[in-house]
Amino acid sequence: MLLRRLVAGLLALGLLACLAAPAVVAQDKGKDKDKKEEKKEEPKGGGDKIPLKWKFEKDKTFYQKMDTDTDQKMKVGSNDVSQKQKQTFYFSYTPKDNKGDEWTIEQKIEGVVMSIDIGNQKIEYDSTKEKQEGANNPLGEFFKALVGSKFTITYDKKKREVTKIEGRKEFVDNLTKANPQMKPLLEQILTEEALKQMAEPTFAALPGGEKAPKETWNKKTSLNMGPIGKYDNEYTYTYEGPESKDSKLQKISVDTKLTYTPPTDAAGSQGNLPFKIKTADLQSKKANGTMLFNPETGRIERTEMNLELAGKLNIEIGGQGTDVELNQTQKSTIISSDKKFPELDKK
Repeated sequence: MLLRRLVAGLLALGLLACLAAPAVVAQDKGKDKDKKEEKKEEPKGGGDKIPLKWKFEKDKTFYQKMDTDTDQKMKVGSNDVSQKQKQTFYFSYTPKDNKGDEWTIEQKIEGVVMSIDIGNQKIEYDSTKEKQEGANNPLGEFFKALVGSKFTITYDKKKREVTKIEGRKEFVDNLTKANPQMKPLLEQILTEEALKQMAEPTFAALPGGEKAPKETWNKKTSLNMGPIGKYDNEYTYTYEGPESKDSKLQKISVDTKLTYTPPTDAAGSQGNLPFKIKTADLQSKKANGTMLFNPETGRIERTEMNLELAGKLNIEIGGQGTDVELNQTQKSTIISSDKKFPELDKK
């Protein structure tokens, strides 16, 4: 029974974390960290500088497709639990207004595709299909409630920050219609500040100015998710130059350092999670990626991120401590387009 509750809780945790995927990436300690610090001290590179900044056009919508494959293996006591997830989110972004350095952008979740395999038990949902087989369950209703959700983002190009986000109340209310028991957890995790931090990495990756090959820049974020814990991230970006000799796309490499802090009693109750995270020591063996920027469109056309994460957690269930060993690999790909992805029109 305890194992079932733990697995169910970790599944819910993973589903929520997928919304924050761009923000939650870890960097290994030790040698990799030293290499990164050495890299930051390297002299600026030479070559032609190019502007690496977003271009927005009022009422001109662009689209993103985010694919995430996660392979998770857990050891809970003497029990081995495997979980595989394939997630696809479709987003649209429509710039609505511009005042100085600030742009107001409407973000919409256009579609969701999920495939989850826990110990050979599968759960699937695909909003792009008319008929949803096996979707009449709480998770299917939860996925369905995500589709059509809208947010109004205010982004400051100079500060490289999301300064405001609207639509939180409607988003949480819509999700809790499918599962009212999740409302305490969603209220704690999906705060306005958390939603701002989830949206920010989409835009804040570009420095907003000109860079020459091998020049670097940084961005720090802090994501507090209440009973799940706090993630402090430091991104280091390096402009590598053109993707290839004849390519117009410009390559940017990404390294990320994560500091994870488990939730404290002061952070509030455990919400509706069936467990409480007491301690956690999570480190990554690999956490890096690349972005391809198109100077003509003023947009990142493709992003690929890889993560291998391992460590131990101590989880409290009903006052009883349980040790969990976690090994996880994750690959995320984000593709941008001027046109709506054709699969969204098949329904």
